[in-house]
Amino acid sequence: MDGAIQFAYAASTWILPVLIAVTFHEVAHGYVARLFGDDTAFRLGRLSLNPLKHIDRVGTIIVPGMLLLGSLLTSSGPLLFGWAKPVPVAFHRLYRPRRDMVWVALAGPASNIAMALAAALLTHGVVLLPDVAGQWLMTNLSNAILINLLLAVFNMVPLPPLDGGRVAVGLLPDALAFPLARLERFGFPILIGLLFILPMIGREIGLELNVFLWIVWPIVESLYLLLAAVTGLS
Repeated sequence: MDGAIQFAYAASTWILPVLIAVTFHEVAHGYVARLFGDDTAFRLGRLSLNPLKHIDRVGTIIVPGMLLLGSLLTSSGPLLFGWAKPVPVAFHRLYRPRRDMVWVALAGPASNIAMALAAALLTHGVVLLPDVAGQWLMTNLSNAILINLLLAVFNMVPLPPLDGGRVAVGLLPDALAFPLARLERFGFPILIGLLFILPMIGREIGLELNVFLWIVWPIVESLYLLLAAVTGLS
C-alpha cells in the first residue's frame, strides 16, 4: 500500500475513535458537574457532542498526528498520546465541593469504559456490512476499545490534574490531600517526564524505565480480557 494511502487509511481508523472518546469524556465531566451544582460548562456551550468544541490544536491534532506518522514511518505499533481542551469546572460552585469533585472526576473515565463496552458489542454487527466497509468499521471499533480503555486507565493515575489525582484529593485525609493538590501545577511536566524522558534515559543506560508499560498497560490488558469475556469479543 502506498505510504500516503496507508497514512490516510490509518488516520481514518484512529481519528474518529479518538475524537469520540475525548468528546464524551469531557462532556461527561461537565454534565455531572451540572448535576452537582456547577453549570459553568453548560453556560459556555461546552456540553456539546460537537468535537470541534473540545479540540485542542496541539493536544488533539499535532501531537497525536506526529506520533501516528512516526509509528508508520518506523513500522512500529501506533503510539498515541494526546489530550482535549478540558471542560471548565468551578469546583467551589458544587454543592459539596470535595465530595462532588470525586464524582465529576470519575465521570470521564466511566464514560470511556461505557464506550469501550458499546464498541465491543457493536463488533457483532460488522458481519452485516460489505467486506471493505466491515473491515474498516471493525478496525475503528477495535481502536475505539483500545483508546477508551487507555483513556480510562491513564486518567485514573493518581496525579493531578488527571482525574485519578482529583479522586485521590477528594478521598484522602487532609494531611495527604493538600500536598497532592499542590502538585497540580507541576502535573503535566511530571507526566511528560514519566512518559517520555524517563524511558529515553532507560534506553541509554540499558534499563526498562517505561512507567506506562509497568502500570497502565497491564491494567488495560486485564480490562480488555474482562470486556472480551463479558461481550463475547473475539
